[in-house]
Amino acid sequence: MIKQTTIEEIVSAYCLEHQPDYYTVEIAVHPGNRIVVELGSDSGISLDVCIALSKHIEAQLDRDTEDFELEVGSAGITSPFKVLRQYTGAIGDEVEVLRRGGIKEKGTLTGATSEQITLQVMRMVRPEGAKRKVATEETITIPFSEILQTKRTLQF
Repeated sequence: MIKQTTIEEIVSAYCLEHQPDYYTVEIAVHPGNRIVVELGSDSGISLDVCIALSKHIEAQLDRDTEDFELEVGSAGITSPFKVLRQYTGAIGDEVEVLRRGGIKEKGTLTGATSEQITLQVMRMVRPEGAKRKVATEETITIPFSEILQTKRTLQF
């Protein structure tokens, strides 16, 4: 079976040399040597680059020794985030965060570190002595240990 570390080294070297703004989101080697490479970029993924990377990986591996199936693509715009660089690339975008306990937070991502993210959210708060709730903007911090999933929300 082809090792995942071998594919990671091939992809990292290629991206470093040919596409420095591209990064690896996920690499998986499934049973039967089904290899899936998921890329990310702050400026979008080119189909031509996916094709070139696919050809580069195939050139590095020997089908006569071990047959494989290869899929190279981009992390979808509505796919859950998997790496910190996806969070930092989405700063300023509206995201939906699913937290432990089933709590959903929707807001603008304003910051991301290796420990936590920061969101600007709208909350309905009843001011003291008022009869009606008023929308107020609030900044919340969510540690990565509490996050189950984060996705961009698309607005049309």
